[in-house]
Amino acid sequence: MEQDAATDPATRPSDAESDAVPTKGGSRAVEIALVDDDRNILTTVSIALQAEGFVTRLYSDGETALKALIENPPDLAVFDIKMPRMDGMELLRQVRAHSPLPVIFLTSKDDEADEEAGLELGADDYIAKPFSLRLLTARIRAILRRAEPERALGHETSAPEPVNPSITSGRLFMDPARHHVAWDGKPVSLTVTEFLILEALAARPGVIKSRNQLMDAAYPDDVFVDDRTVDSHIKRMRRKFRSVDPEFGAIDTLYGAGYSFTDG
Repeated sequence: MEQDAATDPATRPSDAESDAVPTKGGSRAVEIALVDDDRNILTTVSIALQAEGFVTRLYSDGETALKALIENPPDLAVFDIKMPRMDGMELLRQVRAHSPLPVIFLTSKDDEADEEAGLELGADDYIAKPFSLRLLTARIRAILRRAEPERALGHETSAPEPVNPSITSGRLFMDPARHHVAWDGKPVSLTVTEFLILEALAARPGVIKSRNQLMDAAYPDDVFVDDRTVDSHIKRMRRKFRSVDPEFGAIDTLYGAGYSFTDG
């Protein structure tokens, strides 16, 4: 029988708020806070992350989570957007007033308005429900690499993942090790997914990349996303670059074929 997240002694929220943090090899383990009113999601995601060596803290609503996230911040948090009492948007807004805590949003499928609003508030990335646990884990690791490279993976005994070299292409500069992007020397803030798509394009300027190729670059092999997902990421990237350069036009659309990066 599946255990409820609120009653399972290993995962109930009251335990999650403890100041005691398990350690491995003398180093503090990486803490992930999960905030969702769906207890099945809390339990399933918590078990998957614990299997990867993370410590999880579980909260069933935003009001319960807020004080703990501010007073004892974890290393990263995953928020559902649609929750009673305090939704994920308001929770992120209040947390951001106190902390740069990395946050991944869980959104409803095709709810682009929520995705846009969350990213504008400062979310680091979003994942649409239903989602792959492998994808969520990959995004958590990528964001931790960006936020704190020296212990990004949460596995002190694991070999570090190889990091691609920096890319300089015309006015674009990308540093995968620091998840840093600049255009004409001006920083551009991209989500992990956007970064991976742009990296795939900029690594080979002028080469057309199909949507499938870009999906392969940004998502694990077992995760299905439709064409509109890539198109939405491209649209947001263009808007971000145009905020620092209104004439930005380096990402070309080749209708029926895909996208390419022009480094001119």
